[in-house]
Amino acid sequence: MSAYEELLREAFRRVPEPGRYLTPPTLAAYVDFQRAKTTDLSFRFERVRLGVAMSLLQLLADLGDHDESRQVLAVLHRALGARSTTEIDAIIQKEVKHFERLYTNLYVNEEGEQLLQLFERTLDADSQPLMEDVIQEALALAQELDFTQDDEDDEE
Repeated sequence: MSAYEELLREAFRRVPEPGRYLTPPTLAAYVDFQRAKTTDLSFRFERVRLGVAMSLLQLLADLGDHDESRQVLAVLHRALGARSTTEIDAIIQKEVKHFERLYTNLYVNEEGEQLLQLFERTLDADSQPLMEDVIQEALALAQELDFTQDDEDDEE
């Protein structure tokens, strides 16, 4: 299993219906990118970017029950169904208000800040090595996150 697929599975393991997000095309996005012809390369790279970004926002939403993260996640999930980079851009531009609100009234701890930094790096990544770095760092962080912190605070 690729690090990309591991990240997706780790990020969505707490979701009641992970199959909704972890569809075969989504799970295969990185392999499809690696096998893509030059003419299809940018579209395949964008699908990988969407999968990584979704994973990071799901982790952020799980970490702090952050509704804005879930709204952006929903937009990214819809964009994964696109058939071209133009269609991806159109879906995201139509829902840009959700991205603008992502940072509004956002309180995050150190782990949340790390996730947001990785999300920003995902959006900025313009090469396979940069995306691979983000994937590796995100996977390592995802495996270390403590999702019980809010539960412990509620009990006090």
